[in-house]
Amino acid sequence: MAWVGKKYKLETSENFDEYMKELGVGMVLRKVGNTIHPIIFLEQDGDEFTYYSQSTFKNFETKFKLGEEKEQETADGRKVLTTYTFDGNTLTQVEKCKKNSVIVRVFSDTEMVATSTYGDVTSKRVYKAI
Repeated sequence: MAWVGKKYKLETSENFDEYMKELGVGMVLRKVGNTIHPIIFLEQDGDEFTYYSQSTFKNFETKFKLGEEKEQETADGRKVLTTYTFDGNTLTQVEKCKKNSVIVRVFSDTEMVATSTYGDVTSKRVYKAI
């Protein structure tokens, strides 16, 4: 598990504004989302995981158990049904809403790459280990 004990900081972002726009995120929140460089990390306690995203604008955390669908409010305020699964060092999150949003996070010792897809729009964000 490459992510254990690691924190990752956003380094590059591709097509994130278009992804947020497709989700229905307003212009002001999109502008903020494109300027911050959050630090993310994941912790595990037994069969429960906690995903953290911390920035100067807003902190976000969510607790989940693998394979269990749960109601969740996203960082941008949407209410969705979310399911998380792990395959090796790949954490996949599926958010059920008008169209499913799929976020695939691939962890390594040096980085975490998050690929987010909603409809026909895909964004790629690379976080470097700090």
